Amino acid sequence: MPIAHRFAILLTTLHLAGCPAVEETSPSAAIDTERGHEASEEASPDSVEWPRHGLDHDEQRFSPLDRIHRGNVDELGLVWSFDLEERRGVEATPLMLDGVLYVTAGWSVVYALDAASGELLWRHDPQVPRSFLAKGCCDAVNRGVAHRNGRIFVGTYDGRLVALDAKTGDVIWDVQTTDRSQPYTITGAPRVAGDKVVIGNGGAELGVRGYVSAYDADTGELAWRFHTVPGDPAHPFENAEMERAAATWSGKWWKWGGGGTVWDAITVDPELDLLYIGVGNGSPWNQELRSPDGGDNLFLASIVALRPDTGEYVWHYQTTPGETWDFTATQHIMLADLEIEGRMRKVLMQAPKNGFFYVLDRETGELLSAEPYTTVNWATGIDPETGRPIETTDARTFDGEHVVVPSNGGGHNWPAMSFNPKTGLVYIPTMVFPATFKSPTEKVDREPGGGRWNVGFDRMGAAPPELPEEEVNRILDEAFSGQLVAWDPVAQKARWKGKIGRPTGGGTLSTAGGLVFQGGQDGHIHAYDAATGEDLWSHDTQTGAMAPPITFALGGKQFITAAVGFGGGFAAEGGVVAHGWKIPNVPRVLVFALGGNKQLPPSEVTERPLPKPAPVTATAEVVARGKVVYQRQCAYCHGDGLRTGGLNPDLRYSPPGIHQIWEKIVIDGILEANGMVNFAEFATPEDAEAIRQYVLSEAQRLHESRQ
Repeated sequence: MPIAHRFAILLTTLHLAGCPAVEETSPSAAIDTERGHEASEEASPDSVEWPRHGLDHDEQRFSPLDRIHRGNVDELGLVWSFDLEERRGVEATPLMLDGVLYVTAGWSVVYALDAASGELLWRHDPQVPRSFLAKGCCDAVNRGVAHRNGRIFVGTYDGRLVALDAKTGDVIWDVQTTDRSQPYTITGAPRVAGDKVVIGNGGAELGVRGYVSAYDADTGELAWRFHTVPGDPAHPFENAEMERAAATWSGKWWKWGGGGTVWDAITVDPELDLLYIGVGNGSPWNQELRSPDGGDNLFLASIVALRPDTGEYVWHYQTTPGETWDFTATQHIMLADLEIEGRMRKVLMQAPKNGFFYVLDRETGELLSAEPYTTVNWATGIDPETGRPIETTDARTFDGEHVVVPSNGGGHNWPAMSFNPKTGLVYIPTMVFPATFKSPTEKVDREPGGGRWNVGFDRMGAAPPELPEEEVNRILDEAFSGQLVAWDPVAQKARWKGKIGRPTGGGTLSTAGGLVFQGGQDGHIHAYDAATGEDLWSHDTQTGAMAPPITFALGGKQFITAAVGFGGGFAAEGGVVAHGWKIPNVPRVLVFALGGNKQLPPSEVTERPLPKPAPVTATAEVVARGKVVYQRQCAYCHGDGLRTGGLNPDLRYSPPGIHQIWEKIVIDGILEANGMVNFAEFATPEDAEAIRQYVLSEAQRLHESRQ
């Protein structure tokens, strides 16, 4: 079925056929909606830091600072900006300690900037080989650093954990946490738990076995490691939990790696002496391949509680048993104390990809409640007795026509949510990101290693329709959307929902000033009324703003800071959706304060010239074969149907010189230093030429449409 037809079915399905968004309600009477505000000196001392990834151990991303509030936020302006050198996506949460901002850029580069002036104090480049770009799914991004006793800790894209001197940037220790021969990467921020630094990794899409590790903060020595999926049962299991987990798998899952990488969510709970990790998707996504007889496949898509000092297992809760849609549970985990049914409970909150908002007792893992925070059609709810999703009869129908919402993009992805205890609301950047899945038909796709990007589904359905580019962009804009949702975790319903816009709105920050700050893909950062959702202020960012802002105080003045720059997984894997947006990638740190009046330098999106393509010299059959090979091996980086998000080259614009050395690039890897590794293991010279002919045919079609 043509993809345009699928989108028509999708739009009809979403509007008419029982996939309603959560009901919007007005704020409760307990929420103060008054616009006026008086700053509290007690809540706003002269100097307030942002010392941890989520501000504090609870990771609520709520600041008690209130000198910027609903009554004066319209006076907010830019006080300084700093350009980052690395031209990749920016997903970092900065830290502010002792007047210094620590922020990471692409390729895991760390910057130390004077928080008041933006002056560069030092820069550390861990020298990640650019060839590692092919070992990750979602751009060479980094989400931030951790701090302890004058040391800054950063995970690097090539799998290292590095300790730096906070004053000088000098390396204190540098340890490899992964097997460099395997497609492991690190994009998440480490966390400090006592005298240990905890770090996970990514790579499930390419076939690895997930785990989380803890290292001695002083020496860099490995303290413990907890695997999240079982290994080959022919060898002794690491612990009783892995033996227990193996009983929930079938087939030869270990040959696929199994997945379950802990690529983002790690939350420390000193009060209960627990460490919570969010576990990712299976490898491959399609359970039919990795575990053909089904099973829950522990600990995929789970929240797991461990002892931070030893890595000992305490409890787990699996959000999506038998995960098969890339429904990770690696999204932001927050801690809070909430009154539920007349009783104060120590809770854990998460809005994972699968579309349900979970409230768990964080002492025991008991499910307290779970309701859909976005459009969901794969399950009708969560059984309160078993904690398991109630799947619809066609949830696992992978025929290339049945639409799944959310899809692998998730109802909420890595951009962090925040919780304001004054309003009692969680502010979630949500998405409606539909997709179809199709089980593979060729034997090569049923064997481990059958493709560099073998997720176990036929990717042909992801190719855009053969329509004029403007029409493709219009269809995609109608099908994919994003929205900021203010969620009541006790009542489990939306109190207000923001304007529908582009998907992948940035992470959120909430403050005692009655504000929610969020960047987005509209080239602006916004401040919303935390009680009503009214858009009170915005400022141009000239680029996408994905990372959550932070706030701090220096010299009695409150600042709002955001690291901005378009890229990440959406510009790579979701490039077909973002292609028409033409968002420039301008990596920067932006700092705002009341009375700021600085201006960003002018920025213009320039249209890249399209060279007249050489004629297609192959048969239609060869071109068709090229399209198939391209979708299986190249689309994740260069975009479905050659539509990129602007992060990697749009191959339709390749000049004649590139076509002359095409085979040397694809097969011999002569551009490996730039991140384009060789594909000799996955494609023949004939395949490379077929891809080139497909690229020429699409370039010709684009050229003709512009005449």
